[in-house]
Amino acid sequence: MLKQAFGKAWSKGVYAYGGNRAMPCLYVPTSDVHNGQVHCAPRSFFGVEDFLDDDNSRPYTYQKEKKSKNPTKHISFKQRTVAYIEPFTLDVFISKRFVSASITHRVTTKQVATAGTNSKDIKAVLKSRCDIPACLAVGQILADRAREADVYTAAYTPRDRDKFEGKIRAVVQSLIDNGIDVKVYLD
Repeated sequence: MLKQAFGKAWSKGVYAYGGNRAMPCLYVPTSDVHNGQVHCAPRSFFGVEDFLDDDNSRPYTYQKEKKSKNPTKHISFKQRTVAYIEPFTLDVFISKRFVSASITHRVTTKQVATAGTNSKDIKAVLKSRCDIPACLAVGQILADRAREADVYTAAYTPRDRDKFEGKIRAVVQSLIDNGIDVKVYLD
């Protein structure tokens, strides 16, 4: 209906640039309305702040690949090689009394680096072992230990019962701030 109202002032199949990404649009006005540009807000995962990669290309959350419902079905190349392409995983455990996190090698299942508020060196320094500053300290110590083991990337998939907010997000953000590239896979 708008196409009929504006006549030939509409272009079909144009890519509109909103923020840092291109979105395919069916019709984009090319006359006086918005100067031929679609105005849309940039996608933000956390709301106010928007955490992007170094080249501002994409947020550090990625969509997890789908699992096959039939285990005898053909397994794709990506499913067979993901353990070798992204060999390190991050595991964060938060209870009511302490916080612990570790980076594990997927193929060998060896823990490369681990940190927790129950260890003697951290326990004496912190006021509380389960608040946000404790989570930030665990992330910083884990990042230092991972860099000592020459690990600079990790993948994190939250457990089914965990939400990626609060204390878990503080640990992951602390790792990212201290030089470990963490890819967060959310369903």
